[in-house]
Amino acid sequence: MSKTVYIVMGPTAVGKTSFAIALAQTLHTEIISADARQCFKEMNIGVARPSLSELKLVPHHFIASHSITEELNAAFFEKWALEKVDSLLATKDAVVMVGGTGLYIKAFCEGLDLIPVIDPAIREGIIKQYEKLGLRWLQKELAVKDPIYWAQGEQKNPQRLMRALEVFLGTGVSIVSFQTKKIVERPFKIVKIGLEMSRDQLYERINQRVLDMVEAGLETEVKGLHPYYHLNAFNTVGYSEWMDCFDQKISKERVIELIQQNTRHYAKRQMTWFKKDHSIQWFDASTVTPHTIFLK
Repeated sequence: MSKTVYIVMGPTAVGKTSFAIALAQTLHTEIISADARQCFKEMNIGVARPSLSELKLVPHHFIASHSITEELNAAFFEKWALEKVDSLLATKDAVVMVGGTGLYIKAFCEGLDLIPVIDPAIREGIIKQYEKLGLRWLQKELAVKDPIYWAQGEQKNPQRLMRALEVFLGTGVSIVSFQTKKIVERPFKIVKIGLEMSRDQLYERINQRVLDMVEAGLETEVKGLHPYYHLNAFNTVGYSEWMDCFDQKISKERVIELIQQNTRHYAKRQMTWFKKDHSIQWFDASTVTPHTIFLK
């Protein structure tokens, strides 16, 4: 039997955690999270980290394992996850990975394109200009300096735009030129499992989960993160929306509405990303079981 990594993916609130636990129990193995925020110790309620009772059912990795002050990215996750999988597969036939961070999953499965190390001062300069002049400035800069990326890249994501501009200013060429699309072969089989449900049902689950998070103390959690408000990791749905409320610019009710709305938009972006990967086998989240996977 070939060693296998089963990757459970899909939009937020679709039920990935509970299914991954059931799958891991069936396979008598452990779980690696592929979530860019659940790995931070300081973030819990707002990132829908698995509960303590869920974590006791199956050993989890990359959950509350790092500090929000650490600079984590897809390249870091690729190296970290490959080492953890290698360790687990030494004694097990399979490992379950679960998460909604598409870039982390892509890095693990295919590797990342090699981009030269850029002078940190360039990044710092871009961030200062962005904070001063805003998204429109960033968009205009990239459209003029790197029209190749601008024509095919994500135009409203400031982190992606700053990264593309950083690479251009640091190398003189478009970030697209480094994206070779050469897929790295892994020494194990990868089975990609996608969970989905109707949009209405998913949005209803999202709206209710936000209400549950607020009831569980999300506002207090966000207030406790005050020393980290300047960090990129804090620019996360469920957290950044509270700033205007704390400054008494909007009501708590409006914050809840914004979190629900932004989470729905995030789920839509996740599905757009995942649907581009035709190697994913899709299942109805409300009826799928581990047994279903092995029958297909």
